[in-house]
Amino acid sequence: MIRILLTLLLGVAALPAAAQEFSGLARLDPAQSRVVDAGDGLLIDLHLSQGVPYRVFTLEAPPRLVLDFREVDWQGVEAAALDRSEIATGLRVGGLRPGWSRMVVDLAGPYALDRAGLDIDPASGAAHLRVALAPTDAESFAAASGAPDRPGWDRAPRAQAQPRARDSGAGRMVVVLDPGHGGIDPGAEREGVNEKTLMLRFARELKEELVRAGGFEVVLTREDDSFVSLERRVAIAHRVGADLFLSLHADALSQGRAHGATVYTLSDSASDAASAALAERHNRADMLAGIDLSGKDDVVADVLMDLARLETRPRAERLSQAIRTGIAEAGLPLHGRPLRAAGFSVLKSPDIPSVLLELGFLSSDRDRENLTDPAWRARMARGLRKALQAWRAADAAAAELVRK
Repeated sequence: MIRILLTLLLGVAALPAAAQEFSGLARLDPAQSRVVDAGDGLLIDLHLSQGVPYRVFTLEAPPRLVLDFREVDWQGVEAAALDRSEIATGLRVGGLRPGWSRMVVDLAGPYALDRAGLDIDPASGAAHLRVALAPTDAESFAAASGAPDRPGWDRAPRAQAQPRARDSGAGRMVVVLDPGHGGIDPGAEREGVNEKTLMLRFARELKEELVRAGGFEVVLTREDDSFVSLERRVAIAHRVGADLFLSLHADALSQGRAHGATVYTLSDSASDAASAALAERHNRADMLAGIDLSGKDDVVADVLMDLARLETRPRAERLSQAIRTGIAEAGLPLHGRPLRAAGFSVLKSPDIPSVLLELGFLSSDRDRENLTDPAWRARMARGLRKALQAWRAADAAAAELVRK
């Protein structure tokens, strides 16, 4: 089966006047919608308040069906309640990026798109979307899978490794803050607290701390509860000419006990098994959200990026050390091994010093209490601001030595 794209641009002009009184977003009717087994296949049956453009495709490893919409408001929808199927092993819905939303259906095996169609009620404007899947073999499923490359649905362009002028210490330093997770991906969750909400709140607070101090221009990779792919987060840093990239997280451990902040830099080989497992969970967010990660860097690009990292890697390591010092001097808790390395995809920009900061662990009662305390977060923001100021001064001095 060939790769399939179904994008329906639904005109409103042809509908009666009463049908044009739409809200801004389409809404799902959970009572009439369902995901069920149909014979030896799967049926996704969705009832929407109005028609929207959509596309449907499959991705592999693991096998899943992706439905993109422009745009469905999933507020109040319990995705698990729609799933009455054994073929659909999991179901997630949520925002993909501003103006776009997504449904991801995890599949028990290879199931190919058999048919799809959306009908509009001419009287009410309500829409009925039916997508049917049929069993297929793994080879055919793999050949048909992949996000279609069509205008209007495209992903961020792959970041290129190009020479960049280093910050001289004059003017404003461009800092990109990356609040982890978002939208369809909540991150870690404990005791009613989720990572995506907490990190967005802290990123806004840290941005305010930096801007008030002066000398910083701060950009967030997401300003609301929307999903942003790992590749797009890095692309944002390149687009704004970032001088450094700081990804913010607060993980949770299912086993063992861990407390305090940890700073990660990029490494092909993780510094320990726990760091490797953590990087795998973070990187898996794209895959589970339906993002197509099939693109690979070619050999030439790999060589160029490795050359760029010869300068960037030690700068990132000095940045991680400055952050550790800033947190310690603020009297805030650090992990027993606060400096670690792992293969986080979000740190792979070859020409921007990038670190990932785990502010604490939601699985720790103490850390969770700290992270939800505005006064504690204010102390952390001040400590990080001082760390970035110290790193900037040292990095500018080192740049002068390199130029000479």
